Amino acid sequence: MKSVISSYINLTKPTIVLTFALTGLTAIVVEGSMLHDPLKLGIVLIAITLTAGSANALNMFFDRDIDEVMKRTRKKRSLPLKKITPLNALLFGLALGIIATSLLLYFANFLSASIGVFTIFFYVVVYTLYLKRRTPYNIVIGGAAGATAPLMGWAAATNHISTLPWILFLIIFMWTPPHFWALALVVKEDYREAKIPMLPVVFGDHRTRMEILFYSLLLIPLTLAPVLIKAGGLTYLIGGAVLGIIFLRQTYVLLKKKDNKSAYMLFGYSILYILLLFTFLMVGTITHGTPVLA
Repeated sequence: MKSVISSYINLTKPTIVLTFALTGLTAIVVEGSMLHDPLKLGIVLIAITLTAGSANALNMFFDRDIDEVMKRTRKKRSLPLKKITPLNALLFGLALGIIATSLLLYFANFLSASIGVFTIFFYVVVYTLYLKRRTPYNIVIGGAAGATAPLMGWAAATNHISTLPWILFLIIFMWTPPHFWALALVVKEDYREAKIPMLPVVFGDHRTRMEILFYSLLLIPLTLAPVLIKAGGLTYLIGGAVLGIIFLRQTYVLLKKKDNKSAYMLFGYSILYILLLFTFLMVGTITHGTPVLA
């Protein structure tokens, strides 16, 4: 039984789900009003988590042919390991999406539920079924699906979307390419074998490193934008600045060393970076108060 549960959890890509949920929680904490209703907050957070789990499970269902070819996935994921049947994976992904949407409709509002449905649709249909197998910039466009949690959280609390959640959306959107391409540099031969046109496969390592630098240079100033609308206070300003400097340093190391180790180090740090960045925003908000212009 424990093994079966673990296999289904594996379908949801827990690390991605954790990141998605944390970014959604950040918007809720910064907005503030739902903090006075812990039950609603908990249910909305569960719905946000299930939305990500649904999108990822359906992604694995449609990408099962790729996962069976790639060394990185064929010995780690439930479908290529034959621990779950494709039909069960499909039904599981759909069930998570239905539950998530129902929770948001009943306990929050139509807007937040609509964003959740859009997230699943965009990740599964637009990214997985169309972009991923056709363009090396699949993750740039498809990354929008992974950036919607702050919009969902804010919409669930207020039934509208303000400036700050859009800034948080853009931060995640800009973070996604350097994060993902750093990993793609390491496993590019896997993608080549699976005939997936990831950036390093199509344009080579040097072009990929330069694009990582480009998006990183766009990302770091953008992460300080919440301060302009009085979000996060000094805690977030200092924390975000330090995290950004380290991020750029890791990017510089990748450019100079040009090896898989530095690429994987940037990939690993990028996960820690986004988690800490949003944590600093929450801590700063709790410490300094809710922004008045958000």
